Amino acid sequence: MRRLLPALLLGMIAATPALAALKSGDKAPDFSAPAYLAAKPFTFKLADALKNGPVVVYFFPAAHTSGCNIEAHMFSEAIDQFKAQHASVIGVTAGNTDQLADFSKETEHCGGKFPVAADAGAKIAGQYDALLTMKPGWSNRTSYLVGTDGRIVAVHSDLSPKAHVQSMLDALKTMNAKVAPVKKSTK
Repeated sequence: MRRLLPALLLGMIAATPALAALKSGDKAPDFSAPAYLAAKPFTFKLADALKNGPVVVYFFPAAHTSGCNIEAHMFSEAIDQFKAQHASVIGVTAGNTDQLADFSKETEHCGGKFPVAADAGAKIAGQYDALLTMKPGWSNRTSYLVGTDGRIVAVHSDLSPKAHVQSMLDALKTMNAKVAPVKKSTK
C-alpha cells in the first residue's frame, strides 16, 4: 500500500489540467488558422472577427471525442444566444484536425452553426496557455471571451465541458451590461 499511494498521487497530479495563465485584461494573442464552417474550408482570422464584435475562443482537446462532442453541441444549441449578444464563437483544437470538416457540419456536434479551427502543433493553444498537460500537443478545454479591443474579458478552464457555454454567456451579458448606454429619464 505504501508504494501504491505515491503512484496514485502522481497519477492524480498528472491528470489535473493546468490553469489558464492568461487572465482578464490580458491582450489576447492574435491568430489565423485553417478552419471549417459546415465543412467549407476558410482561414479564420481573430482580428477580422473582432471587427464584428466579441469572440468566444474555446479550445478543446480533439474532434469526435466524448467531452468535445458534448461541448460543441452545447455551443451549437446556444449560438443564437451568442449572436443576440453580438458575439461569435470559434472552436480551436490540435487533436484530430483531419476530422474537423465533418465535425463542423454534423448536427450532433457543431451543426454548421460556428467554425472550428485546426491548431497544428497546438501553437495557438500554447500562446493562450491552454495546453493539456496529460496529452502533450493537444489543447486543454479552456474558453476565453475576447472583447473587441483584443483583451480577454473572461476565462473558463475546466476539463468538464458542461459549464463553458454558460460561463461565456454570463461573462458576455455582464460585459454588454457594462457598456450599454444608460437611458435618461424624461421626468
